[in-house]
Amino acid sequence: MRPVLLLICFILIGFVANAQTYSIIDSRAIKMYQEGEELTQSRQYGQALEKYKAAIAREGSFLEAYVKASQLLITMGNLEEAEKIGLAGKARLSGKNASSKNVAEYGWLFSNLYLKKGKFHEAYREFREADALFEPDFKRSMYYLQMKSQMDFLGSKLGDVMVIEKEVLPSPLNEFQLQYFPVLTADGEQILFTKRDGTGNYDKEDIYTAYKKADDGWTPPQSIAQTINSPYNEGTCSVTADGNILIYTSCDAPDSNGSCDLYVAYKVNGTWQRPTNMGPKVNSRSWDSQPSLSADGRLLFFSSNRRGGYGGNDIWYSLRQKDGSWSEAKNLGSVVNTAKDEISPFMFFNNEILFFASDGHQGFGGMDIFLSRVVDGEFQKPENMGLPINDHLDQVALFITAQKDYAYYTELTKEGAEGQNDRSLLYRFKFPEEIYLGENLTVTEGKVFNAKTGKPVDATLSLVSLTNDSTIYQFQSDGKTGDFMMLYPEKAVSGLYVEKKGFLPKIYNVERDKIQNVKDLKVELTPVASGEEFVFENVFFEFDKYDLQPASLSSLKRLHKFLQENPNVNIMISGHTDNIGSSAYNKNLSLQRAKSVQNYLVKAGLHPGRVLVEGKGDSEPMVPNSNPANQALNRRITIRVL
Repeated sequence: MRPVLLLICFILIGFVANAQTYSIIDSRAIKMYQEGEELTQSRQYGQALEKYKAAIAREGSFLEAYVKASQLLITMGNLEEAEKIGLAGKARLSGKNASSKNVAEYGWLFSNLYLKKGKFHEAYREFREADALFEPDFKRSMYYLQMKSQMDFLGSKLGDVMVIEKEVLPSPLNEFQLQYFPVLTADGEQILFTKRDGTGNYDKEDIYTAYKKADDGWTPPQSIAQTINSPYNEGTCSVTADGNILIYTSCDAPDSNGSCDLYVAYKVNGTWQRPTNMGPKVNSRSWDSQPSLSADGRLLFFSSNRRGGYGGNDIWYSLRQKDGSWSEAKNLGSVVNTAKDEISPFMFFNNEILFFASDGHQGFGGMDIFLSRVVDGEFQKPENMGLPINDHLDQVALFITAQKDYAYYTELTKEGAEGQNDRSLLYRFKFPEEIYLGENLTVTEGKVFNAKTGKPVDATLSLVSLTNDSTIYQFQSDGKTGDFMMLYPEKAVSGLYVEKKGFLPKIYNVERDKIQNVKDLKVELTPVASGEEFVFENVFFEFDKYDLQPASLSSLKRLHKFLQENPNVNIMISGHTDNIGSSAYNKNLSLQRAKSVQNYLVKAGLHPGRVLVEGKGDSEPMVPNSNPANQALNRRITIRVL
């Protein structure tokens, strides 16, 4: 965070450092004023303030002394008294000794003061009224240019203020002195947060969790697991949409590479396994913290002040490899990162919008929340989330639910000397519809089990875009219960592939099979055995043709993978049609379509003897050809194990 003192020092030297004349002639008042300046330079602020006040008491029309006293009070954090003294001086600008320079100084003072207080309309007005009075040399200074940029920004935002209603999360949440950085699973049924009992050196951080109850309340928060919380500090965590992969920050642990490192833990058969340090490819000897996992856990974002960045804290990322390891962390680049601080990344559930906090992009003051959209794989220029989500204070983190209904965050209340009574509470507000977050997401839950025994299966579920064969999400079902959770973009053309070595794949066409927003989808996987058969979904042909369409690629690649994983398996590829046309014609068309699949597999390297073909025509319909929907189901390819 930037210290307030630095900004106020800019204000102090902005005008009056070059002042040679005063609005009064009383030499004793001027001497007190000059002594106050000397004390200010040596940072003896209390004594300096008394000198300025003494100068004002001796000469009530000493305009410069009011400005100095007010500026010093801003530096000391006493904004109310700063405004009171500033207004007392401003009321005397109508005097005969007031110059345009004095008017400009007060305009500059109140522009900064009102910015610090979050009174943006007033700050904007003060600056606009004084701008024409600023001297040309000052207008070329860094201080003026920064202020002008901020005022231009305010001018573009003040007419577009959203309405939000903040609400504190109810008991039994918020029962600790400090709780912060909330995150939720995609179904909104589980919340995780960092809990701390106080601000002392021996008040440690732990990760706590609670679950939604039927009455919309929450269960009492509990430690997430004994395997995760330790005698050291664990906090600022991120969890996958299904709650089965956790990455969190731990500081000063014996196996850490730096002050704070990232650790990963996996839930296997309903139990959190012992976490492991993510290692030198992800962690550094510097501060590595505030992780954000993509919904399916394949992409990790975090903040770090390591070397090789653009400023203090930057956002970095790492990819989970097929073997479960994580790639060498890379800087996210200069579009997002600046010479100042970028922290608290949060990748929204659709993997298309990254939220983060920054004091390096143009904002309202301190840290603001920004979002950067991903277009064609590239992060776009960050957008400030606007008023009142951002204001003059520091906004450091935001979590938005998959349903886009609520945003969760933390508010800090300072109480007592040196903050020993600080409270940090969890809040939420309805997320404004004005901020576009992409198409809606739906959540499907269910179980994967063995079709022969009924036992749960730990399968891989991949949601794949049939348009470009890209994996949108990839989740794992629980080996103990078979439970899984899957996200679906509402308008995507996608296929769901459920796979486990030793079983026939289960393939869905998401839209046609209507498996979005289902709470109890039962997925049966059939063990590989001679005579077993499955419908080879998402293989597409144009009407009355047998050339494979590009959208078939996802299924073809997975059939090839299945045959590679099962080298002793040979298959029969059967083509089927509806009852439109003659039986002879349909039989030939279905055979040619089966051969198209065979040709793909052979070109991919499989021996022709492993992939036989036949054309069934319209002889074995799945359902009666009584309507167009049924006819579409009967136009299919099936795979039978020989």
